[in-house]
Amino acid sequence: MGHSHADDGHSHAHTPADFGRAFAIGVALNSAFVVVEATFGFLYGSMALVADAGHNLSDVLALLLAWGASIAAKRPASERYTYGYKSSTILAALANAMLLAVAIGAIAFETVQRLLEPTQPEGMVMVIVAGVGIAINAGTAMLFMGGRGDLNIRGAYLHMAADALVSAGVVLAGLAIILTGLWWIDPLVSLGIIVMIGWGTWGLARDSLRMGLLGVPRDIDVGAVRGHLASLEGVHDVHDLHIWPMSTSETAMTAHLVMPGAPCSDAFLREVADGLQTRFGIDHTTIQVEREPHGHDPCETGC
Repeated sequence: MGHSHADDGHSHAHTPADFGRAFAIGVALNSAFVVVEATFGFLYGSMALVADAGHNLSDVLALLLAWGASIAAKRPASERYTYGYKSSTILAALANAMLLAVAIGAIAFETVQRLLEPTQPEGMVMVIVAGVGIAINAGTAMLFMGGRGDLNIRGAYLHMAADALVSAGVVLAGLAIILTGLWWIDPLVSLGIIVMIGWGTWGLARDSLRMGLLGVPRDIDVGAVRGHLASLEGVHDVHDLHIWPMSTSETAMTAHLVMPGAPCSDAFLREVADGLQTRFGIDHTTIQVEREPHGHDPCETGC
């Protein structure tokens, strides 16, 4: 007959933190900087500046995606979407990884073109423009530092932090060109930017794909959760344990606890849920209590 259903214990988390102001500031500053950086890059022949502008453009789109997802995640649940739109943050993180992959291809194409048709870039222009980029990107990254536990917000933070480092690389390239006059330093730095973007993109894609497949979040040890549940007083066995992300900031879990003859109450279920939230960061917990060992047909279930 399968498993009978018992009374369930639920633990519900707080709503995601609001980073609306951070997103608005980040989008405005970076949109303006993309126009400035791309313009100076093309006017003064710096592929490194153009590459950085392309990366910044992808970051603007990434911020918009993450912002939209964070707003959607706060929408209430409905009859059709009983979890609400929380998982939209996972989709946004995956879309951002794909967007970065497109940016890598575009920058690589332009860099190859510059290697085939070399021009002498203006080192001082590179230093000044990229220096402004360091300030804008580092400042924007700081706005998202408080939400790095959320993959969606972490994606925005990493985009901005990486951009600050990339801009620092462009500044160094500009100084090197001023001192040596070697034009190939510019496309070489552009290739370095591609490598850096690629490394960050792989990590973001890997984590967001895992979440999209409802994989256990990286920071949760399933064995430790099972051991914790099995150590509870009166619990003889734990089975049908499932842990999955509801969004980039919330985790859900279901489990069956075999407790033959042991007393059970709402207070017990609340204590279990609170312990899982405190120790493992699991926000939404559903526990089913069974009186008979797994595999038997129970004649009595519940608390």
